[in-house]
Amino acid sequence: MLTILGFAMITTFLVLIMMKKMSPIAALVLIPALFCVAVGQGAKLGDYVIDGVGNLAPTAAMLMFAILYFGVMIDVGLFDPIVRGILRFCRADPMRIVIGTAVLAAIVSLDGDGSTTFMITVSAMYPLYKRLKMSLVVMTGVAATANGVMNTLPWGGPTARAATALKLDASAIFVPMIPALGVGLLAVLLLAVVLGRRERGRLGTLTLDEALAAGTDTGTEAVLVGATGGGDRLRKNSGGAGAGGTAPGDEGEAADDGGFKGLDPHRATLRPKLYWFNAALTIALLTAMIMELMPIPVLFLLGAALALTVNFPHMPDQRARIAAHADNVLNVSGMVFAAAVFTGVLSGTGMVDHMADWLVGAIPDGMGPHMALVTGVLSIPLTYFMSNDGFYFGVVPVLAEAGAAHGVSPLEIARASLVGQPLHMSSPLVPAVYVLVGMAKVEFGDHTRFTVKWAAITSLVVLGAGLLFGII
Repeated sequence: MLTILGFAMITTFLVLIMMKKMSPIAALVLIPALFCVAVGQGAKLGDYVIDGVGNLAPTAAMLMFAILYFGVMIDVGLFDPIVRGILRFCRADPMRIVIGTAVLAAIVSLDGDGSTTFMITVSAMYPLYKRLKMSLVVMTGVAATANGVMNTLPWGGPTARAATALKLDASAIFVPMIPALGVGLLAVLLLAVVLGRRERGRLGTLTLDEALAAGTDTGTEAVLVGATGGGDRLRKNSGGAGAGGTAPGDEGEAADDGGFKGLDPHRATLRPKLYWFNAALTIALLTAMIMELMPIPVLFLLGAALALTVNFPHMPDQRARIAAHADNVLNVSGMVFAAAVFTGVLSGTGMVDHMADWLVGAIPDGMGPHMALVTGVLSIPLTYFMSNDGFYFGVVPVLAEAGAAHGVSPLEIARASLVGQPLHMSSPLVPAVYVLVGMAKVEFGDHTRFTVKWAAITSLVVLGAGLLFGII
């Protein structure tokens, strides 16, 4: 019964938010509360929620101060060179912009933190997509899928969990997987090309008037980074629907950008004299994260405090910066605490355990010698419907034990368990995805509808490559 109710709860949640019948926050709170009562454990709802909040509180704290930190870094101009570099590559071509999104997300993902990746990627690319009226779900879908492939880095989480659960060395799991993950990244780039060509066909290749283009080496920088006045004079060289259209899957985004001007190169918050200090501080922060010198929430708390104090020494300026990013902080942290209700009920009632046991028990005995393949296939839906902790500590050990009885190495099981990560990064149970959709101003349901199929295909490509190379 708990198995059926567990799947029913997750399905109900996904259907309601994809149909836009409920907001994600309301659905994350009310649906698990109702199902908790339905299983006869309503009296324990408070305990489950408190447990869930306790488990996710460090994540919420990390996101709050990470958003503030990177918000300040954006304000002071740390990422302006990244935007300019992407612009030089993109040349106002929708296909190049989508490819640039994938490349940027993959590079920034090297820090091992999805929230950081999404904050930097959206901050850099959002002005381009808005100015050219491109589909924002293309941006979120490509960024999430690229980050999902890179999420398998040993310091990213899943690999470390698999190593811990099966008592293996993380490098022994990850290093042989590099060729398959490389194929996965190529698949993401191919996806970016396909989606980019679709956007190019819808919008055309956009350029500036010749007179305006003569003033900059690419003809796009003046428009997309702090454009004013004549910066709106874009014309379409070719293509179909024109710049005013909306893309499939982008229904939740208004066509009018409300006068959005991107990153103003003359904004008052710029601190060019402190550029190298801010760059060194960010590198030191990311290095400390990778080396695990301190818990990530503590690192971002210290980093945000130091960044505010050095860049904005006057109290009114500090208050203004905090207020400027308060909306993002509140939206994301509120979503995380709402997700704590969902995960708390799912775990506390025992639904997640029963779901895992049922799925493992449903595997036919004849599949024993192929448990690595079974693990890879199961990792795709299970890491979407379950947290990484639940999957790697609850399901993977059982699958490894079943495989060992048929001579399948735990290393193969561990590697196969990683292939579902491209889809996992769009799961409603991943706090970072709310940073992505929140900063991009995309409805979670729109993002889910658009991304799931592409992310699942990418996961299957990684699995296929692993089998082809004999890694899995």
